[in-house]
Parts: sequence; C-alpha cells; structure tokens
Amino acid sequence: MTPDEYCKDKAAKSGSSFYYSFMFLPAQKRQAITALYAFCREVDDAVDEIADPEVAAKTLAWWRTEIAHTFNGTATHPVGKALQVSLQHFELHQEYFMEIIDGMEMDLHQQDYVAFKHLALYCHRVASVVGLLAAEIFGYQNRKTLKYAEKLGLAFQMTNIIRDVREDAERGRIYLPQEDLDRFGVTSADILAFRQSPELTDLLTFEAERARQFYLEAKTALPEEDRYEQRTGLIMSAIYETTLDELEREGFQVMKHRVSLTPIRKLWLAWRTARKEKKYAQ
Repeated sequence: MTPDEYCKDKAAKSGSSFYYSFMFLPAQKRQAITALYAFCREVDDAVDEIADPEVAAKTLAWWRTEIAHTFNGTATHPVGKALQVSLQHFELHQEYFMEIIDGMEMDLHQQDYVAFKHLALYCHRVASVVGLLAAEIFGYQNRKTLKYAEKLGLAFQMTNIIRDVREDAERGRIYLPQEDLDRFGVTSADILAFRQSPELTDLLTFEAERARQFYLEAKTALPEEDRYEQRTGLIMSAIYETTLDELEREGFQVMKHRVSLTPIRKLWLAWRTARKEKKYAQ
C-alpha cells in the first residue's frame, strides 16, 4: 500500500462527510487534502482510541517528531510521506500541524469548559486551523478567505459537539460550556448520565443557533472570486448544515441516538453544491 493509498483508505473508512467533498477536486489538491485529513484522523484516534492517557500522550509526542521529520523530508509514517508530497505544491505551515496536536492534547487534560471563550480555543486548534490549511490547498486570491475558513471550522466543530454529546460523555468529556449548562438548568451529572430532557433540548437549540451564526459569518466573509476554489468547504458546509437541520428536526434527541446522513444523501448534497458553485469558475 502506497502512502496515498493508506491516506485514502483512512479517509474512506472514517465515513466522514469530508470524504464526499474531496471527490470534486483535481488530483493534486485531492492528494493533499486527503493526506491532511488522514493526519487529523491519526492524532484524533490517538486520543479517542487509546485508553491509557500516558500512551496517548506519547503517541502525540511521536507525531510531533514525525511532523518535524515530514518538514525536513525524512518522514517514516505513510501519512508523513504523503504530506511530504503535498508540501512540494502547497504552502502548509508546520506550526499549524503542531497546533492541531496541541488541541488533541487538550482532550487528555481537560474534560470540561467553564465558558465558551475557553471552548473557542479548543475549536480553533482542532478545527479552524485545519480550515486554514485546507484553504491553502484549495487556493484563494483574497486573504479574507482565511477568515471564512476559520469561521467555518468553528461552525463544523460546534455541529460536531452538538451531535456527539452522548459519545463524548461516554469518554467522560463535556464540551458544552458550564456557563451554558447553568443558564439552561442542565448539570454535568445529567450529561454524564445520558439524561435527555427539555432543558437539554433548549440548551442544544441555543448552541445550534450559535453554530448557525458561525456558518453565516463564514459565508459572509468568503469573497466571490474565491467561491469556486473553496467549493470543497462549501460542500462540507452543505452536509454539516443539513446534519444540524436533522438534529433540530428530531428535537436534539442526542442521548437516544446519533444523527447521521446516509452516504447517498451526502453524495447528492456534494454534487448539488458543486454544480451550484460551478457558475463562479473563472
């Protein structure tokens, strides 16, 4: 298996919405974004799939070293080798990869967040920074597009947090800010006990509106001349916003089951969005 095949397999097996958006990219950009996504999966799995925190921390430390090797041309892991190829074509900053690892490392030491401003740092590291790297791969003319990428990453992560409340609670983590729990009368014990309640529905409705505001701010920030190049992000946005709509339609019953779109629906949304954005091609 080649490094690129490894990354493609990693992306496909995840079942992520991101995979469907990559299909509409030219080969060179598709190779680079798939390698980036595979890296994100690797470091995320190091935290989520490794039960021993010390082993997880050592794995993340190993990835810090591997990224350093990747940027000096001596990568040993298939993902690092695939990223080395992408570095020949795109200006990807090493510090961004390190910041993503910083975000994953927060999960080893922090299980809850007092206020949204603290959660925002986590979201920036694990999602917005990925968006900034992706924007470099997709291409842009106007630097305002970086603001779009940052806000879109924040919107995606908030959507994930809403959808995955139970899954995160099973790992002992609560990403919903304590100030918001207090405001709506939801306790940490409620979350950790997987208690579905009207109060939780009200809380998640509030968080969904926050996420929608970030989607709006992202789209408002995207310059028209960069829409076509950034169509992959817009495809992802269509899929994520539809997921948020489905969560709301079901009354945010996140403790009872996990809401996800079918592969065929994701593919249809991807095709429809790509077709819509084609009019912006220059």
